[in-house]
Amino acid sequence: MDKFTLLIETEDAKGLVYKVSKVLFEYGLNIDKNNEYVDSEENKFFMRTEISGEFNEAELLNDIKSILPADQSVRLKPQIAKDIVLLATKESHVLGDLLIRYVSGELNANIKAVISNHDHLRDLVEKFDIPYHFVDTKDLSREDHEQKVIEQVDIYNPEIIVLAKYMRILTPKFVGYYEGKVLNIHHSFLPAFIGANPYKQAYDRGVKIIGATAHYVTNDLDEGPIIYQDITRVDHTYSWQKMRDAGRNVEKVVLSNALNLLLEDRVLVYTNKTVIL
Repeated sequence: MDKFTLLIETEDAKGLVYKVSKVLFEYGLNIDKNNEYVDSEENKFFMRTEISGEFNEAELLNDIKSILPADQSVRLKPQIAKDIVLLATKESHVLGDLLIRYVSGELNANIKAVISNHDHLRDLVEKFDIPYHFVDTKDLSREDHEQKVIEQVDIYNPEIIVLAKYMRILTPKFVGYYEGKVLNIHHSFLPAFIGANPYKQAYDRGVKIIGATAHYVTNDLDEGPIIYQDITRVDHTYSWQKMRDAGRNVEKVVLSNALNLLLEDRVLVYTNKTVIL
């Protein structure tokens, strides 16, 4: 029995849940789980339905599209492990956490490789029997280096690219080439304290909570659609270094939770926001 996730985005109209469910019933399919949401301001309808059974994918998609408004996006995603590639630099905390979750079976993913612009994390990654590719930046422009990274990534054809503290600003070419595929963890509760060293910024401002934000990467630095956020409390006794240490623990949880949402096809993007179903 095949298992798929049906994702629908369209203009809102009366009876959409009934109409879609009727098509699925006529195909003899089981609805294992269903969620929907309507943005009344934008008049947008979102639906995520887990289905199981045997069917012709093209025919089902055509029949569902025929009963929806013309402004529509309809996708069928098989419920199988997704191939992912991790990009890293020198920091090991979120990378190590993802690798441990992976070998523990907590991620429905295939980590195909880790690619880095430094060689610092090779020993860590190879302990997990995962390929490690060091792409040196020496004597290369940012564009030339990124081209070499793209060549390595494309070997594995991943559905998701995770920036596991990959501390380089990506060019529009890279972002456009992998549009909608790149997940980043930012060590701040965006939109506050963007850019470099947000913990020092937070310390100077005397904040009482710090956090982390996982978001899609766009050409607007640290302003892509937010997928998951979390915080931890701090007080006046914390130095910015202690804030950083506390924040790193939050970063690990936020990135893994955001990645799981993507692996489960629970994230729908519109404008610069996300709907999580």
